[in-house]
Amino acid sequence: MFESFLYENKVYICTHKKSQMESIRNIAIIAHVDHGKTTLVDKIMYHCQLFRDNENTGDLILDNNDLERERGITITSKNVSVEYKGTKINIIDTPGHADFGGEVERVLNMADGVCLLVDAFEGPMPQTRFVLQKAIDLGLKPCVVINKVDKENCTPEEVHEKVFDLMFELGAQEWQLDFPTVYGSAKNNWMSDDWKVQTENIEPLLDMVIENVPAPKVSEGTPQMLITSLDFSSFTGRIAIGRLERGVLNEGMPISLVKRDGKVIKSRIKELHTFEGLGRKKVDEVVAGDICAIIGIEGFEIGDTIADFENPEALQTIAIDEPTMSMLFTINDSPFFGKEGKFVTSRHIRERLTKELEKNLAMKVGETDSADKFMVFGRGVLHLSVLIETMRREGYELQIGQPQVIIKEIDGVKCEPVEELTIDLPENLSGRAVEFVSIRKGEMLSMEGKGERMIVKFNIPSRGIIGLRNQLLTATAGEAIMSHRFIGYEPFKGEIPGRNNGSLISMENGKAIPYSIDKLQDRGKFFVDPNEDIYEGQVIGENTRSDDMTVNVTKTKKLSNVRSSGADDKARIIPAIKFSLEEALEYIQKDEYVEVTPKSLRLRKIYLSETDRKRYKI
Repeated sequence: MFESFLYENKVYICTHKKSQMESIRNIAIIAHVDHGKTTLVDKIMYHCQLFRDNENTGDLILDNNDLERERGITITSKNVSVEYKGTKINIIDTPGHADFGGEVERVLNMADGVCLLVDAFEGPMPQTRFVLQKAIDLGLKPCVVINKVDKENCTPEEVHEKVFDLMFELGAQEWQLDFPTVYGSAKNNWMSDDWKVQTENIEPLLDMVIENVPAPKVSEGTPQMLITSLDFSSFTGRIAIGRLERGVLNEGMPISLVKRDGKVIKSRIKELHTFEGLGRKKVDEVVAGDICAIIGIEGFEIGDTIADFENPEALQTIAIDEPTMSMLFTINDSPFFGKEGKFVTSRHIRERLTKELEKNLAMKVGETDSADKFMVFGRGVLHLSVLIETMRREGYELQIGQPQVIIKEIDGVKCEPVEELTIDLPENLSGRAVEFVSIRKGEMLSMEGKGERMIVKFNIPSRGIIGLRNQLLTATAGEAIMSHRFIGYEPFKGEIPGRNNGSLISMENGKAIPYSIDKLQDRGKFFVDPNEDIYEGQVIGENTRSDDMTVNVTKTKKLSNVRSSGADDKARIIPAIKFSLEEALEYIQKDEYVEVTPKSLRLRKIYLSETDRKRYKI
């Protein structure tokens, strides 16, 4: 039956192109982080029976790399295709963090409609606004899913009103404001037109998509396809992914590749694939409106157009927001270099950053006056820390400087990036949050109570957000939830106080001795464990005072043959503070680096010896 179905399907493609296009829906799932996008895609795949009954695939199937699973977030957008009631639905799962906004911007070009997920308790959040703005500007049809209606104290009707207000505020047109809505719980596998009536499955959602998302609009003419994503295979090389806007593509067909700058390169398609389930299926022909992957084209970049061989016509390329933050990447020149990593030279780092530029659109790399230092520009600390974490797992050793925001001069005025910050925290702790943000030049916009929690909104310079998360989590015993989105550039707000405490710096190379750590504990908190290898100039702790202090923790106890009172006191050592990569990047001062190797994260001074530090004070 399967063979004949494939055969008939092939005939069907060739003979009924118009009806084939009408039976395709391209939809992107957008939402704020943690509102349930990937879980919803899981349930759609199960409902459309992509897997055998005895196949145990787990949950969050599309978050398939280690970093995504560990952090519980989506970092790169993924395509999956399901068949429902004779219609092929291409679903694009997108990230929710504003730091990965470049991913969302490019993949929305492949969709005809968006499925906006909103949490029934939290309502529209900053990133909901960010991704929805992009979708409305592109003229996509929104369908709203109010998820997690089984939560306590949730208000689905109010949230529906808020989504309408938000769309109106973002300048949606009348046909976009007339959006259909379903309510339900993706986790519990049900969706319904009425949130009080629980159903058995998520069919109401899929019916809503088929009825309301338009079939791809196809104009007559020569083939045109915008490359919006790329993949890599070690067998076939780079693979171009995008939606065919018009015309037909065939295997072995000669085509023109139109670059961003208008240059035309002649090429040929070796293989064509369409998306089927979680994988791809090789086909002979792709019709307009479908999302496909093309193998055999060299030298392409995201934003280029695949066009007709004879008369190439380019499509409008993808506009990407500018980066707002920069970090210095440099080779690891500490005394421990090369002990853990495979790739340690500047050539390795340069090649890896160039490779990353191909698929990471929101990132830029700049040269510096030194051959082994690179300025890397991105959307935020999270955006760049994901790249650093990936490189570290691949076996790279490198050092990173303090994150800096990008200052611009607009009409002769020095301007800096400003973000909208939303903090969700217990009501009795909201005063502390306001205090912290005000010190960092933030302005409070609103304060809204929800049950026992407070949602406070601020406008704050991007500089002020660096290091704020650590302070907030400490002050609220880990209860605060923070999210922010870039608004624009505003005049420079003045100096923001940095870290109040200085560093404890190692004086010698050697092992950290428990006896020394015990004796120095009243001087500050330590970042290293007893018997850990350390080197001169390494930041091994935080001083209780505001200045840096050089200490010797490699000194052992002097042993003599004279008994002394108190000689056998136990060393009671407080456990060392261990930083995650983002925490380390936000913690360091401008005269410090984070040393990143496959197994360790260390903080160090740029100048390791004390005489150098005094001579070249930064």
